[in-house]
Formats: sequence, C-alpha cells, structure tokens
Amino acid sequence: MSSNSVDASSPLGAIAAQPSYVVLPRISASGLRFHTVLDFLTAKFDQIPPAVWLERIEQGKVHWQCGQLITANTPYEETKRVYYFREVSVEKKVPFTEDILYQDEHKIIVYKPHFLPVTPGGDYVNECLVHRLRIRTGIDTIAPAHRLDKDTAGVMLMTVNPDTRHAYHQLFLDGTIRKTYQAVAKLNDSLPTPALPQTWTVKNRLERGVPSFTMQIADGVSNSHSEITLLQINRGLGLFELEPVTGKTHQLRVHMQSLGMPILYDRFYPELQPKGDDNYQQPLQLLAKRLQFIDPITQQINDWQVNDLVI
Repeated sequence: MSSNSVDASSPLGAIAAQPSYVVLPRISASGLRFHTVLDFLTAKFDQIPPAVWLERIEQGKVHWQCGQLITANTPYEETKRVYYFREVSVEKKVPFTEDILYQDEHKIIVYKPHFLPVTPGGDYVNECLVHRLRIRTGIDTIAPAHRLDKDTAGVMLMTVNPDTRHAYHQLFLDGTIRKTYQAVAKLNDSLPTPALPQTWTVKNRLERGVPSFTMQIADGVSNSHSEITLLQINRGLGLFELEPVTGKTHQLRVHMQSLGMPILYDRFYPELQPKGDDNYQQPLQLLAKRLQFIDPITQQINDWQVNDLVI
C-alpha cells in the first residue's frame, strides 16, 4: 500500500481526456418537453450556464455516439446517447499514488489512495483512478467493477477486457465477492469497556438525504445490513472491522454513525461540513481492507488485502 506524496502542482483548468455520456430520457417518463439537445443539457446540468454549453457545442465538444457533432439546433431524440467532455476551471493534483497489486488480461487489482475519485466527478475530470491507470498501463478499456468513495482508500477490482467485464460485475450482483473494511472511530462514551472483540449487527432503511449526495436512516423495511466488530482500543479510539452485506451508498459511514461512533474525520456524518479544500493530513479513517472472490474466468481464488489502519 502506498501513500507516497508527489508534488501537488498549481491547480489548472482541465478538460476530460475521455468523454462522458448521458442518455436522453423518454419524454413520457420525464414529463418534460425539449425541442433540442441543447435545451435538455441546460436543464439537466443547471449548475453550468447555458452560454457555456453553447460554447462547448460550437467548439465541437458535444456529439452523438456515432461521432456526429451536435449543433445548437440539433433536435432532441429520445433514448440516444449524447457524449460530452467534462471541464473544470480548476483541477487540483491529488498528492497520493495508487498501487497496482496484480494485473492480467482481464482485471487489475489496485490500491486506491484517499482523496482520489475512481471516475470523473465534481471538480475532477482527469485526476481520477481510471484515468491514471489508463495512462500508466496504456490500456484505454480499464473500467471499475464496483464503487469506492473518493474519501475511502483501499483495494479495488478494475476490469480490462470489455468481453469479460460482465462476469466480474456479476460477482457483485450475485453477492459472491466478499469485501472487508476497517475503520477508526472515537468510542461512544456510554459504551462500557467491552471484552474484545465486540460485534454489532446493523440493519435499517437508507434513503437519500438532503442534500441528495448524503444518506439518512428512514422508517420502513430495512434495505441495508452491516456486520461491525470492534477489534482494538487505544486512547479512546477503536479499530473496527466492517463487513457490508448490502451495498448502499455511504452504508458503512451511516451505520457507524447510528452506533454513536462516526468514522474519524468524516466530513458528511454525523453533520455535513462546509465544502472546502481536502485536508490531506486528516483522511477519512475508512479502508477497503480486503477483497475475496473466485475469478469467474480463471476459477482461481483471489484474496487481496492491504495494511491495517493504525490507532
């Protein structure tokens, strides 16, 4: 596992090396009416001024899947894919390095550092794990097989071959891949000094919160399940092992909060912190520690893990 610092160069504007795409929804499903593709883009991405979309279109940065350029007057066509290049005025360098743990013709096992997004999003277009790996390996078909939050570090499975990619996705759909995490949290003051290990089973219903990128516990039938074990105690902090049985967004973070022990340096839970620059000295203490699965192509047992968190 590597966290070697590199020189964080001055932030510069950036345009994505690879295009993103959006599927134009059926009018009957959305209830909206769009005459042109430009109408849809300005409504869908309302945080981007209409003049910016018009400029991108005029510069040839928006096109159909076949490569044909979209103009300001191109009619809206349901279910078609519109490709565009994401841009940001400022993109900072994440000063931590990913490690390739294993690579073959079908997959790459990689350690993703804290703060590095897996795919383009928000203020990041090229400073992401996928783009870094494509440059490093020269393979432009690399894609993630699963999600890992930008703020979370740890082991990830990346697919290489589009012809076998579905087999790795199926591991997650079938629940035949085992993910084990570690977290550090301040112990709940009401928690008596326990005999270790101590285990909690957490099941509840998670739904989108406000703002929508957060999650909250809601009434109703549970749709999330985690097994959480306290392994070590040191100076009021606990080292926990977490096994998500389901895979809801921010599930482990919310489940730790529900126990009264939010993960150390969590900027979302229990209270959303104001948006600001990342504090590289205080990474979220959540680590995707271990990934275990039987390779669907080779039938070999895979068991990949990285170093423990330290308390």
